[in-house]
Amino acid sequence: MSTSVRRFRPLRDLPALGWLLAVLGVALAHPVVPAPRWLMIHLLLLGAATHSILVWSQYFAEALLHTRATEAAVRAQDRRLVLLNLGALLVVAGVVSAHWPVTIIGATAVVTAVAWHGAALLRRLHRALGSRFAVTVHYYLAATSLLPVGALLGVLLAHGPGEEWHARLMLAHTAVNVLGWLGLTVLGTLVTLWPTMLRTRIAEGAERATRRALPVLVLGVVVTAGAALLGLRPLVPVGLAGFLAGLGVLAVPFVDAARRKPPAGFATWSVLAAVSWLAGSLAFLTVATATSDSWGALHERLGWTTPALAAGFAAQVLLGALSYLVPVALGGGPTPVRAASAELDRGWPLRIVVTNAGLLLCFLPVPPVVRVASSALALAALASFVPLLLRGLRASRRQRDTPATERPPTGQPSRPRGQVGGLAVTGLAATLLAVATGVAVDPSALGRAGLPASAAAGVAPTGHTTHVVVRAADMRFTPDSLDVPAGDRLEIEVRNTDDSDVHDLVLDSGQDSGRLLPGESARVVVPVVGRDVAGWCSVLGHRQMGMVLAVHVRGQQRAPDRAVPAMPGMPASAPSDGGPPADGRGDARMDPNADPGPGFRAHDAALAPLGPGRVHRRTLRISDVVTPVAAGVTQRLWTYGGSAPGPVLHGRVGDRFVITLVNDASIGHSIDFHAGSVAPDAAMRTIPPGGRLVYRFTAHRSGIWLYHCATMPMSAHIANGLFGAVVIDPPGLDPVDRSYLLVQSELYLGPQGRELDLGKLAAEEPDAVVFNGYADQYDHDPLRASVGDRVRFWVLDAGPDRPSYFHVVGGQFDTVFREGAYALRRGNAEHGGSQVLDLGPAQGGFVELTFHRPGHYPFVSHLMTDAERGGHGVVEVSRRAASAARPGGPPAGSPSAR
Repeated sequence: MSTSVRRFRPLRDLPALGWLLAVLGVALAHPVVPAPRWLMIHLLLLGAATHSILVWSQYFAEALLHTRATEAAVRAQDRRLVLLNLGALLVVAGVVSAHWPVTIIGATAVVTAVAWHGAALLRRLHRALGSRFAVTVHYYLAATSLLPVGALLGVLLAHGPGEEWHARLMLAHTAVNVLGWLGLTVLGTLVTLWPTMLRTRIAEGAERATRRALPVLVLGVVVTAGAALLGLRPLVPVGLAGFLAGLGVLAVPFVDAARRKPPAGFATWSVLAAVSWLAGSLAFLTVATATSDSWGALHERLGWTTPALAAGFAAQVLLGALSYLVPVALGGGPTPVRAASAELDRGWPLRIVVTNAGLLLCFLPVPPVVRVASSALALAALASFVPLLLRGLRASRRQRDTPATERPPTGQPSRPRGQVGGLAVTGLAATLLAVATGVAVDPSALGRAGLPASAAAGVAPTGHTTHVVVRAADMRFTPDSLDVPAGDRLEIEVRNTDDSDVHDLVLDSGQDSGRLLPGESARVVVPVVGRDVAGWCSVLGHRQMGMVLAVHVRGQQRAPDRAVPAMPGMPASAPSDGGPPADGRGDARMDPNADPGPGFRAHDAALAPLGPGRVHRRTLRISDVVTPVAAGVTQRLWTYGGSAPGPVLHGRVGDRFVITLVNDASIGHSIDFHAGSVAPDAAMRTIPPGGRLVYRFTAHRSGIWLYHCATMPMSAHIANGLFGAVVIDPPGLDPVDRSYLLVQSELYLGPQGRELDLGKLAAEEPDAVVFNGYADQYDHDPLRASVGDRVRFWVLDAGPDRPSYFHVVGGQFDTVFREGAYALRRGNAEHGGSQVLDLGPAQGGFVELTFHRPGHYPFVSHLMTDAERGGHGVVEVSRRAASAARPGGPPAGSPSAR
């Protein structure tokens, strides 16, 4: 082995560890990190895995081709690794910040580094003498030729294509990068690495199988990606089946080696589990794509499989390979290698079982809280590699620094069979304990809200089963009434046939289907039905929209249906989320005298000036955020861009807006821009969790326009935070010294840290009326102006229900622009003025005035009950110049803004 491999090289040895730590960091901080799923997948695959491929494929090429790395080749590799990692960082930064040019630059750097790496491998192959397994290098070259295509597809995805193109590009991107770049590299390497790890000879016919499999695998990738790009959906499963067939060819020598020398450590079991996840995921995806009736359905099923490919396959094969290769690469003789390997093997049966059992639970139809618990356990098991790697490095160094005559014997002790089994059982027990803990923390995860009344009601079972299929779509269960003989076992197969929304079925007897994405199904079983049972969808607002189910018992007197008053114009239904009728008990309460504390900074109300661009590209990510809404009060809001109100869009008449909406939230949402005139059917459709759409419109008319979620019940989605403002300046708008934007909305407080109270919303009884999302915030941190300043206030009433009567105490408006036209202009012949800008929900405009004396000028909604419950603020006017905008002010809804 060359000395360049054995000596420590920071550019080669540290980045993979850094990328893995970044994956762990994002996983731990995922509630506050934008696009956490995308980040974790790409930090792992683009970062850690791609870096490792460039390092270890060169290492194996040198070994298989019997060549040595010169110092010039080592320096060239270091430069490639710098270019690769800088490019990967730029890609991540560009996608997360929605700056497409940065993404392009980063992708170009990644492609350049990989192409340079491929050229170096090709030169080495041409210069080498004949080698039995030179075909492995052919796998590397094939993978290298595919990566630029995958990178291009990724760049196009980052640009925000339409829904169908997004689905097709995503499938092609996954096929080329995961199966092509990563899959071909891994499979080509395992031909020789797998038997080496098992310490057995290479199977007879392995070389022939490797040569036969390569064209089949490449063809599978090309057909899958090509079918997606050309819109030939029926050919997608053909391509996947082709790749699976190539994998089957390679499985023969793979299984033969494992049969002769079974896996016996973390490295070999981790690789075996990884290949099993690859095969299983491909088999599932082949069937799923063959049965998909649209690109949207195919994309959804691909979304289910991607985490399995990333965590089950890529993460485990990477950690398993490194657990074997790092000790060998460190060298120093058998004793240092054995010492490092022993550290990396610590607790391996437990880690393997916990990782794979936890991942498997994530893909089974289990309640969300169980999925969270099991995924956390799997993450902990995978993350244990990092400290064990550091221990292994120290152990190897310690042994290398010890004279050979003082080292212990070099035999590799085997772990007793009983100890292996005991650790594996411990891992399984830990997984089951995590499941039990998750259910204990949230009993409703298994359909139990407190201690529900049994559905049996003392009736003897008949031994007969009634099976019913119930479809959930369009805010209805179909059928919504079931007749069941007394004593029967009831099996309800719940199918979410909605195009975009998440649903579930909760029964008052305690059973629960769990949240179902579009296309998913689950079975709800009531062992014995002896009384009438009520059911509903627990997604916020769906029950109020009439999404209820009644199970009636035949053969005994029927009890009166239990229901609560419905929203106006909607059918009677039970309360949301399976709780008692909403009466305010247990809800958060505001204290009008509370102080938010020192260092409080209000939402920055200053309207930023227009930039020169006429095309505005923005990515709005929908997320669930627990955020302060008043002093001492927090709520779980649904937000655009992490704040309520969402980001302000500012343009001119004739400007074009291209908005990519990404749903990172837990249920379906949508968006409706009043500033655009578009057909609602496609642009305003609800997109499921993980979905995205691109909304394009041209601003043909001036004014301040509302944007909001259009998913039903719309009142709940708006009231819980999904709204914002688009400001389109009228032509010839006069300059002013300061321009502020205030969005009025209402708060219907639910329990502390939870969503709104739907009962209050239905009764139109808000707890607070607020400007820019937080009650009385501009009393605590006033807006600023100087004597003589001309100030413009843009005001929008986001509602959903209350009007706004904007008034500045001690001031008079000389200009009023309301709903697209001037109602009053400065210098009018009548010397007229205005005292209130009156707006209904979804209306807006602006007023202007000049402050002639210093002082504190309150501004309110002159519907005084609203002013007294949060619709109040202050403009502080000073003699000295004051900054119009507080630099760096955080958006409303962010923790630092409170």
